Amino acid sequence: MERRLAAILVADVVGFSRLVEADERNTLAVLINLQTSVFRPLIARHAGRLVKLMGDGLIAEFSSVVEAVSCAIAIQNTLANEQEPAGSANRIILRIGINLGDVVVDGDDLLGDGVNVAARLEQLCQPGDLLISGAAYEQLAGKVDANFDYAGEQHLKNIARPIKAYHLPLSGSAYASPETPKSTGPAIAVLPFENMSGDPEQAYFSDGITEDIITELARFSELMVIARTSSFALRGRMLDLREVGRTLSAGYVVEGSVRRAGNRVRITVQLVETASGTHLWADRYDRSLDDIFSTQEEIAQSIVAMVAQRVIDDNELTSRRRRPEDMRAYDLFLQGNRLSDDFRPGAQERAEALFERAAKIDPTFARAHTGLAYIYLNRASDGAIGIPRQEDENRIKALRSAEMAFALDPSDPRVQSTLGYICLTWRDFKRAEHHLGLAKSMNPNDATILIMWAWMQGAIGRAEEGLAGAEIAYRLNPLYPSWYNYYKSRLLFQTERYAEAAVLLEQRTFATPEREPRDMAWRAAAYAHLNRIEDAEKCGRVFLDAVSRRWCGDATAGPVDYVNWLVDVSYLREEKDVDRLRQGLRLAGLPA
Repeated sequence: MERRLAAILVADVVGFSRLVEADERNTLAVLINLQTSVFRPLIARHAGRLVKLMGDGLIAEFSSVVEAVSCAIAIQNTLANEQEPAGSANRIILRIGINLGDVVVDGDDLLGDGVNVAARLEQLCQPGDLLISGAAYEQLAGKVDANFDYAGEQHLKNIARPIKAYHLPLSGSAYASPETPKSTGPAIAVLPFENMSGDPEQAYFSDGITEDIITELARFSELMVIARTSSFALRGRMLDLREVGRTLSAGYVVEGSVRRAGNRVRITVQLVETASGTHLWADRYDRSLDDIFSTQEEIAQSIVAMVAQRVIDDNELTSRRRRPEDMRAYDLFLQGNRLSDDFRPGAQERAEALFERAAKIDPTFARAHTGLAYIYLNRASDGAIGIPRQEDENRIKALRSAEMAFALDPSDPRVQSTLGYICLTWRDFKRAEHHLGLAKSMNPNDATILIMWAWMQGAIGRAEEGLAGAEIAYRLNPLYPSWYNYYKSRLLFQTERYAEAAVLLEQRTFATPEREPRDMAWRAAAYAHLNRIEDAEKCGRVFLDAVSRRWCGDATAGPVDYVNWLVDVSYLREEKDVDRLRQGLRLAGLPA
């Protein structure tokens, strides 16, 4: 048997039998015309091959997922625009499913699992829309101008394993995501500055400069600044800046380079309007490293003046964070910051050592202590399940580090948000609300601060307000990291939007459910509230097994203690929210 990897598109006419019964001759004539005027030309234009035509559908093969999806969008848009008005009894509407998978070649035909999954997805698709597998979706990032919604794990007929699916609403489907709040100001993305130093190990420095410029720009309410994780996700891709603008929903892009030599640094920067590709402004800065912070402020002011069409008053600069007294500390912080989200063996330890060196060189540098705070908190969250927080050395050190950073520089919004976040994990809701509220008011465009603030709103019983804040964070960070959904799933659950919460929790736990016991418990509760009791019980068993193997607390503890621990570290202040969670856990068969 000949096998190959292929992107398979399966399309089917909605209500074909009804159409034929109502007007067989006209229906068949319209379909034949669409085959010659729409389907075949568009498949050929996107380098595809028509595998077979059925009376009410077709199967096509593509070597590229991007081409398959682009073809599907073109087909659906053409049918929507060139037929009779919506609601007409004779209107042809398609469902389309796409999968990337292994296929078996049988002459001109294709067989096998790769085709079957696409066909099953087509059957689940909403009329006029597109539903694709997770395998196909992973090939699309930044390559197709379309926003897919995660549609959850699908259990397909005759397919043993669950399949991740992503939905693209093209027809005004009721399943489309709610519109994200729009900013009144222009949106701007800062791409990672290119390291021109000739030493790949110096990339952390150019990344740090980029991140700090993002931070400086985000202070100004005149701009919506796309978050670092979204702009950095496009690193290394050969994308036209117009395409970057579409991917990040940014009207303006800043790009540049950093060349570091000894104690000197040269920064080149340019501002581009993405719709037309017009270069609006460019400049070069040759500075001593001792002047790097004033250089960043100068760049930020220039961009704000150009984009927002106004001059920033001097008093808007007074909230700048305190600069490190020794640039070596800043350099070490940047190196540690680059490792802080890396959880491979040894990475967290290396980051901790770098932050400690930075704090020792410059005891007044607050950011070194916020870096340490998160290192300790990560260690407590992952390695101290069941240990009371007041006995957990790492959790105590996290709070001390956050309080030290605050004592050194309360004018830095990231310092405020770090202290607020860690206070929340101590169930100190009053301090958490105070510091996260201050952080948000100091920098309303920082997506990281906003998503933490949103989670805090849910913790204190204001989940609707939290969801509104989360939507803005998602807009600021369109290529957001997966941990955003950790917080949003809780907020959705609290507002009784259990189906949406379950979809996000499925996405988070799909590959490694045993590594995410907290998510598996919330997933069990969400399923239970949806009356999916069998699924809820399965998730509950995974939760109990995972916690029992990682439990570090009282050796005599059992399932009741595991559930009580879960409720405690869900950080819910209001009894109604605790009761909602416990009710779901009880329905899932857990001793809650």
